[in-house]
Amino acid sequence: MFQSNDIGKLILRVSLGVLILFHGMNKIIYGVGGVKHLLSEAGLPQFLAYGVYVGEVIVPIFLILGLYARVSSLVLAFNMFIAILLAHGGSMFSLSKHGGLVMELPLFYFIVSIVVFILGSGRYSVNNK
Repeated sequence: MFQSNDIGKLILRVSLGVLILFHGMNKIIYGVGGVKHLLSEAGLPQFLAYGVYVGEVIVPIFLILGLYARVSSLVLAFNMFIAILLAHGGSMFSLSKHGGLVMELPLFYFIVSIVVFILGSGRYSVNNK
């Protein structure tokens, strides 16, 4: 009845989508001022900060539904790559006070996004691929 690969893909997709959506909700409630600041420090235009709404609100909803999951996961991977560069560029491989990498969480989201791209959305999705 259930195929374990498809259930695994569902759990991976939904987990990634829900966890990133919390970051997006934070941006909706409190704005993108922090992202604008990081962009300014990098010499980039501040209007690019609004792209975070795509990467952290729209894309996670698509991932949860399994709607264009491969494309969505690539957009999220790009979003996380930029977040890593902007927020952790100079201290990318520094250790936190708990012993993990400072950029551990965005790196994990980046890797999981790539895995979703490779695996696809599975049977339990809107697109069924």
